[in-house]
Amino acid sequence: MWLMLLIIYTIVVAYALDYLHYRCGVRRDLKPSNILLDANMVAHVGDFGLAKIFSLELSDANKSSSGHVRGTIGYAPPKYGLGNEVSPSGDIYSYGILLLEMLTGKKPVDSMFREGLSLHSHATSALAGDFVLQIADPMLLRDDVKEGSLISLLEIGVRCSSEYPQD
Repeated sequence: MWLMLLIIYTIVVAYALDYLHYRCGVRRDLKPSNILLDANMVAHVGDFGLAKIFSLELSDANKSSSGHVRGTIGYAPPKYGLGNEVSPSGDIYSYGILLLEMLTGKKPVDSMFREGLSLHSHATSALAGDFVLQIADPMLLRDDVKEGSLISLLEIGVRCSSEYPQD
């Protein structure tokens, strides 16, 4: 049951990102606290912690500023720290990190991730070493979970959270 809810949740969030990018031209600070579930368990994406007053010129809303990093540490792609423009690929990166967090139960800023280890590299190693069940959140393993489903979701999370958008 938990894995099925996770799959539905990630699909709904992906549809929301698609809508925001291609119908609204809006970028979000995608992280767990910006996704709310309604009474029917339908996910809604918002931007609550970094609410901004948008200027009349929408082009200014997506430009980078050397004064601050856009997004939340751990969820924002590394390129944002270099002053690059906010882009749909940044939201895809955040989506990948969000998915990896839901699958592993580990936050991207967990104390275990230091000295070059990250949530992305942790998941990549689990895929390569064939130990996906060992890094999965134990709550997901309570039901009769198909390892193939976890592997597929983990692969999506790893690909989306690649440091290089072209990957």
